[in-house]
Amino acid sequence: MPAGKMESCASRCSEEFRRGAACQCDGRCARHGDCCEDYERLCAAEEDSEEPEPLLELEEDSEEAPASHLYSAPSSCQGRCHEAFDKHHPCHCNARCAEFGNCCSDFESLCAHEGFSRSSDAITKEELQSVSEKIYQADANKAQKEDIVLNSQNRISPSETGDQVDRCPEPLFTYVNEKLFSKPTYAAFINLLNNYQRATGHGEHFNSQQLAEQDTFLREVMKTAVMKELYRFLHHQNRYSSEKEFVDDLKNMWFGLYSRGGEEGDSSGFEHVFSGEVKKGKVTGFHNWIRFYMQEKEGLVDYYSHIYDGPWDSYPDVLAMQFNWDGYYKEVGSAFIGSSPEFEFALYTLCFIARPGKECRLSLGGYPLAIQTYTWDKTTYGNGKKYIATAYVVSSTQ
Repeated sequence: MPAGKMESCASRCSEEFRRGAACQCDGRCARHGDCCEDYERLCAAEEDSEEPEPLLELEEDSEEAPASHLYSAPSSCQGRCHEAFDKHHPCHCNARCAEFGNCCSDFESLCAHEGFSRSSDAITKEELQSVSEKIYQADANKAQKEDIVLNSQNRISPSETGDQVDRCPEPLFTYVNEKLFSKPTYAAFINLLNNYQRATGHGEHFNSQQLAEQDTFLREVMKTAVMKELYRFLHHQNRYSSEKEFVDDLKNMWFGLYSRGGEEGDSSGFEHVFSGEVKKGKVTGFHNWIRFYMQEKEGLVDYYSHIYDGPWDSYPDVLAMQFNWDGYYKEVGSAFIGSSPEFEFALYTLCFIARPGKECRLSLGGYPLAIQTYTWDKTTYGNGKKYIATAYVVSSTQ
């Protein structure tokens, strides 16, 4: 598609759905397969696709194909390999459909011989569900039911998340057994949380102790059954030849610095996902229950409401909530509750490697769960590898 007035995302990032436009630049276009070709390059990394997060939305967008579009849209790639993008088709057969996750089911079998590369080493949905169940079972450091008492209070509808109304007078956490925090991975994780400036646009500068704390965290999580299970799986998939190669890559993808707000090296995947950031007056990232509890205990987090409480009757569970962080609002913040640091670290890493920039469908204790990751596309490390921009739970339905 040539870049024209209405066929590019230049100056259109974050705009609302524009009926009649040849392609779209709103935060939901990737899900609906109608993004302009330069959407990811111009918009995805800048916006992190996080504000607001499309978590557990109960309804799809109301926009549909115009009534004049009366032919039956093809659902196969038969005779369509390399065809131009058409937003009215339910699935696609162009070179970028895999990137956006909207290929027709027979794309690989019909189009691989047409010059597309066949993903012979791709991790399947079934493999993801199998390894995620193994990781779930391996989380020996998770909280037990008696370790955490939650007071989730009022649940609201997704349409109310923008109201910024505090509907819960009590804190979210009534009780947490802080003996959990003396476990090696918890202690190493907590030591990292205060190493960051939350406002984007301020460069991060680590001293020798803070750098050592990153290494300590990686060393401690790699001792756990959770991360051993993840490495065993990725090694079997020929993604890493040695544990050292894996750990080195973890340090780069999670702790490597990039510029999210204009200042060189002001952000990282770990800071964004686990510690939380503030950008343009809003909370971004901040998807960790330990961080939430500790900030709430200090009086810095005010829990407002939630839109989703997961189906699990033990920990880890999932909660999608609204809160105020020291004067800044989070419209939809999803977080595992009661999981160990290594559990979240493992699942987000798994999904970033297996489904970068896409929805990653897992299974935990027999229940479906989906995680969305996004890559940071403006800068790379190593031989063109990408940093983690964000990772968070987006749904529990399949």
